[in-house]
Parts: sequence; structure tokens; C-alpha cells
Amino acid sequence: MSKTDTAKYEPRLKAQYREHIRATMKEKFKYTNDMQIPALDKIVINMGVGEAVADSKKMASALAALTAIAGQKPVTTKARKSIAGFKLRDGMSIGAKVTLRRERMYEFLDRLVTIALPRVRDFRGLNGKSFDGNGNFAMGLKEHIVFPEINYDQVDHSWGMDIIICTTAQTNEEAKSLLAEFKLPFRN
Repeated sequence: MSKTDTAKYEPRLKAQYREHIRATMKEKFKYTNDMQIPALDKIVINMGVGEAVADSKKMASALAALTAIAGQKPVTTKARKSIAGFKLRDGMSIGAKVTLRRERMYEFLDRLVTIALPRVRDFRGLNGKSFDGNGNFAMGLKEHIVFPEINYDQVDHSWGMDIIICTTAQTNEEAKSLLAEFKLPFRN
């Protein structure tokens, strides 16, 4: 894609937010100013790779998987202090994280809701109480293989991941309503 093509392209969920969700939220919460309407701020994906202490190839495998899922290069997270019981030294790579913003954030959320979550085994919906009080939602996946970018035959180890969806909402109620408009499947 050239520079001019990307200027015209807008993710499906971003267009939906701009055209429908903003109006719905403004009407529901009686906002007087458009700047009060909550929006998605960022999505942070964190993958802990504790097995990387014994085998550094596992870290490379996890980084490759997270790069494929997120569409951008992740940052390795390092241990802050040494723990002898876990054979862990200060500064060792033990995980990876990536922060998605703008178009990539909307693309990832779209894939998460429409493709990945329906593929999760025994999925009964997301916990509606996983908000932090400031409008941010956290969830976990036990296997990274639910994403379509991961080739199941080439996977040597299944990684879990934490997904944190940060919004500009001030309360949990506003954030839950916003994410429900994006069709996140909360259980009743």
C-alpha cells in the first residue's frame, strides 16, 4: 500500500464509532459536549514467557507470534530483580508487550471480537467486572492460537496473553457501554 492508499483507508470499527457509536453514547449519557464522549485510547497486549529462562528459543517464538498478532514489533520485558528459586537473574527477558493505537488498535479489536473470541473453547462471554474504576478493561486469553495469523501446524508452544483496552471514559459504566457498542461479548 502506498502513502496515498493509507490516507483513504479507515478501519471498519473506526468508521462505526464515528458514525453510530458516538451518537448513541451522547444520547445515552446526555453529554453536552462532543469531547466528553468516551473513545478508545490504546490496547496493550502482554505475553509472559516464563519458560524463556531455560530456553531462549521460546522467547524468539513468542516474539514472532506477538508480532504476527499485533502487526507491529513488540518490546521485550525484562526481570527487575533476581529470584534464585525461579533461576531468574536481573535483566533477563521474561516477556513481551506491544501497545496498539489508532488504526492498528481498531483492526486488532475487530479481529478479537469477530474471529478470536468465537474460537475460544468453552467461551461464555467476558467478565463485566474486569474494569479498573477508571474506564480500562482487562482480559486474558489462555492460548494465542485463536488468532487467524497464527499457523497452528507451526506452533511448538501455546502462550497466554493479557489484553488491556484503555478508554477515555471516566467511569466503569461508561466504558462498559462503549465496549458493548463495539460488540464485546459481556456475559450477563
